[in-house]
This record gives sequence, C-alpha cells and structure tokens, in this order.
Amino acid sequence: MAALITAIAFPSSAVQLFSALSKGFLLATEPAAEDAPLVLAGVLLSLIVIYLAAKIGGEFCVRINLPSVLGELVGGVVVGVSALNLLVFPGGETTAANSLIIQFLQTTAGLSPESTLNVFQAESEVISVLSEIGVIILLFEIGLESDLKELLRVGPQAVAVAVVGVVVPFVAGTAGLIGFFGIPAIPAVFAGAALTATSIGITAKVLAELQRLSSAEGQIIIGAAVLDDVLGIIVLAVVASLAKTGEIEISNVLYLIASAAVFLVGAIFLGRLLSPYFVALVNRLQTRGQVLISSLIFAFTLAYIGDVIHLEAILGAFAAGLILAETEKRSELEEQVRPVADMLVPIFFVVVGARTDVSVLNPINPDNREGLIIAAFLMVVAFFGKLVTGLAVFGKPNINRLAIGVGMIPRGEVGLVFVAVGSATGVLSKALEAAIIVMVILTTFVAPALLRVVFKDDLVEESDTPELSATALVVTEAVPNLDKADLDKVDS
Repeated sequence: MAALITAIAFPSSAVQLFSALSKGFLLATEPAAEDAPLVLAGVLLSLIVIYLAAKIGGEFCVRINLPSVLGELVGGVVVGVSALNLLVFPGGETTAANSLIIQFLQTTAGLSPESTLNVFQAESEVISVLSEIGVIILLFEIGLESDLKELLRVGPQAVAVAVVGVVVPFVAGTAGLIGFFGIPAIPAVFAGAALTATSIGITAKVLAELQRLSSAEGQIIIGAAVLDDVLGIIVLAVVASLAKTGEIEISNVLYLIASAAVFLVGAIFLGRLLSPYFVALVNRLQTRGQVLISSLIFAFTLAYIGDVIHLEAILGAFAAGLILAETEKRSELEEQVRPVADMLVPIFFVVVGARTDVSVLNPINPDNREGLIIAAFLMVVAFFGKLVTGLAVFGKPNINRLAIGVGMIPRGEVGLVFVAVGSATGVLSKALEAAIIVMVILTTFVAPALLRVVFKDDLVEESDTPELSATALVVTEAVPNLDKADLDKVDS
C-alpha cells in the first residue's frame, strides 16, 4: 500500500520502470512507435536542462558558502513549473502545453496532439524513474560512507530522536490545526502527519559535503532519518486509510512495522554473514567493472525487496551500502560509485525543485492568504518539532544537539508525497494543501543553510581546542577514557 501511495508522486517500483520504458521506448502500436525517437530526444533535452541547472545553481551556492544541494534545488525551481517551465510533469492542471521542451519538439517535429501527449507522458516517466534511481544511488553511497558499528553504537539515541521527531510535530500540528483554526479532525491529522517527514537524501548530502557524515552527530541524524522514513511510511499508511475509510487498518500497520524491522535487521545480519562470499566472487571475476556492477546488483536487489514489501527502495540501498562498507572493497567501491552518483543524484534534487510550485507563496493572490496564515503555524511546528529532537539524545554530554535538530528539519520529497496523497484522497482543502506545500518548500530550502551554520560553530569550537603533545596522543590511544586533566599531567 505504501509503495502504491508513494508512486502517486514518485514512480519507483520495477513495474513503474517497465511502464515508463514501455511508454517511451517499447510502444506497441504503430503510431506510438514512430514517436519513440522523439521520446529519447525529449529525455536528452530534459537531461541537458537538469545538468545545467544543477551545475549553475551548485556552483553559485558553493561560491557564497552554501551547500551545493541548495543550488540544485533552486536550479530545479528556476527550470520547473514555478519559472521557466522547461522541466514540468503531468498532474493537476499541468499539461504538455506547459512544457517548453515539448513545445519545441512539437514545433520542430510537427507532432500531432495525440503524439504530443504520448511523448510528454513518456518523457516525464523516464525522468521520474531516473530521479528515483538517483536517490537510490545517493543512499547507497551514504551507506558506504557510514560506519555500521558507529550506527549501532548510537542506535538508542537515533531511536529516541526519530520517535520524538515524529510524535512532537504530529501531536502539536494536529492539535493546533483543530484548536486554533477549526479544521476538521481527518484533514488536521493528515497535515500533522506531513509534519513528521524527514528528507534523508537532502540532509545526508549536506553532511557529506561538510565531511560530518561519520561524526557522532552525523550518524545519529542518519540513523534517525532512516527510522523516520520507516515511521513516516507507517504514519502515511494509517492516515491514508483513515482518510479513505474513516477507519485504521490495524493489520496493515502491524505488517508495516514487522516488515520494516525484519527487513532492516535481517538484511544487515545476513549481509554481514554473506559478504565474505561476495568479495570472493568479485575477486574471481575478470571483466571490467566487476566491483561496481556486482555491488550495484546487490544494492538494487535490496532496494527492490524494500520496495515490493511496501517499504522504500532507498532503505534497501542504504542497507546495502552499510553491508559493503564492512568489506575490503569499501575504498575501491567508494571511488567507483562517486562518478555514477555525480551523474544521477543531481537529477533527483533538480526534479524535487522542478515539482515545487512556489506560486503558493504569493500573498497578492487572495486564494493564498488563508494558506499562508496556516503555513506560518505549520512552519513554527515544523522547525521546533524537529529542533527538540536534539534534546532526546542521552549519554553524550558534548554532542551538538542543535545540529541534530536542524538535520531533521528538511521535509523535501517526502513531504511532497504527503501532499500528493492528500490531493488524491480529497481530504485537504486548497488552503491546507497550500500551507503544507509552503512548509515543505521553506524547510527544504532553509535547513541546508542552517545545517552548515550550526556545524560551522561546532568546527570553530574544535579548532580552539589546544593540540595534545605526541606523548599525550600515544597515551590517549592506549587509554581512550582519560580526561583533559589527566592528559595535562602527562604533558607536564
């Protein structure tokens, strides 16, 4: 059910991949088959636009000391439905006539109205699938760069952060919408559920750029974001069922919880047992790309399993990265995956930006004003509901709790999935739907910059710490639990 729900906004399953390819490249009817080359042409033009937007936006942000992912998101907004209409996707009032790329193809190739629609739908499907593959590669790469032992060590803290990050915004958002704005219970519950999401892709990319992914804060954020994704799927399934039938299917909720636990724990446990055989097999291969291709087969297999059991494909890819990071092929694989990620990951972030309609931020439009008022409330809950997650970290007195809270803020594509489901079920009013979109936009675009700021302060504090002498460093390695006073005695 969750996979079906997610597919409303982002196609990700193998069935959808086949559907996209069949529409674009393997069309059965004779008239549609004639359009196949133009589908390819549309995809190539879209990729040109995506890469230009990602590179220009990323370079601009890096030069003003902002994360490059923020530039890719902004670049997507510029080329998307909010501005240039170069990269647009079917849905709502958006049609082929809104796409400048399709209009260009129609003008130069003389497409009929029927062919134009086929090309537009097929091109959009292919770009959406490439976007999903991009985020799968991103999470696989993040898994490779993570430390499974460190993740397990901070596991209790990550669980606490994830639970607080779901419960606090959900309760505060739902109660506030009912109490302050008089919104009916089911739409309020749906909006409250949208506040629980966390975009692991956006946060992980920023942490990697800041080289803080392997830090205690980074591992807690990643672990909590993964759990948040699982909890978000469960919450989404519950509220979607509530919106559709007015009842909660307990069996479906229990199935999701059980399948999530069995999949994550089982995949990592069995993967660690079988990884030596995987390495031995790779070492016997003699063809080019044996490490990369074999690893991608493994990652895509786990991603497929995660998708078909109604979880997320990205969870399987992340688990695959964690498993392979424990092998002797880790360094070689990281080096080989990086160019693949450089090619596919920007598609995901630009597409997220392109799908975002910032016109809902326009206060001049009377239809937006009610939504903006509600959005102001949702923004407060969205920020503070995640910031308090840092307070849930226990047993680590010197941890940067503010960084953990900020790292959980961005909603990104996950928030857009909630909006898509709400629109499909018809439970959200236009004002409430616009308010959720505003919340998603602002948390997605502001959080990466804030994350750099809070970690910058942390790095300054670290640089102010006096260096230890060579003798003290040797003693520290031998006895890691010595405090500063003991080390000062060693120096003296």
